[in-house]
Amino acid sequence: MKKFTLLLKMCLFLSVCVVFMAFTPVFSFDEQTNYIQKLLSSHYDDTPGSLSVDRYELNVTNNGFCRYKRHFTNGKVEYFSFNLLKFKDLDYYGTDKSGHLFLRTKNDDVIVQTYNDKDEGDVDSMATYMVIPLKNIEPQDLSDLHERLIRLNTQRFAQK
Repeated sequence: MKKFTLLLKMCLFLSVCVVFMAFTPVFSFDEQTNYIQKLLSSHYDDTPGSLSVDRYELNVTNNGFCRYKRHFTNGKVEYFSFNLLKFKDLDYYGTDKSGHLFLRTKNDDVIVQTYNDKDEGDVDSMATYMVIPLKNIEPQDLSDLHERLIRLNTQRFAQK
C-alpha cells in the first residue's frame, strides 16, 4: 500500500508540474531581441547634452549582439559592441526622467572602437560595460529588460 501511495503522489506531482509548465510563456530568441531593441530605441535619450552627438545607431541583432554607434558633429565616431551571451548585469543611474544604463559583461567583452578622433586618433580597446543614455523609463521596464537579458542567456546556453 505504501508503494501505491508513493507512486500516486509522484504521478500527482508530475501532472501538476506539467500543467504549470504548459502555462509558462515561452519566448523565442527573435522575440527577445526584438523586445530589447524596441525598449532601448524607444527610451533612448537623444537630447543634446554636453556631448554633441549628431546621430546614433542602436541595434540588437538576431544573432545575439548589442551594437551602439555614436557619430559626433566633429566627425568622431564611437562604436561599442558585445555578445549578449557575455551579459552579466545592468545598472541604471538617474531618475525615471533621464539617466544612464550600464550593460555590464563578464570580462572585458565590450569592443570599443574610436574613429576620426583628432586628439587620440583611431583606438581599439576592450571594456567591461557599455553605457546608453535613456529617458522616460519606468523601473518595471528596467526590471523586465534585466529579466529578458538573463532569459536570453539561459536560452542560448540551453541550445548549445
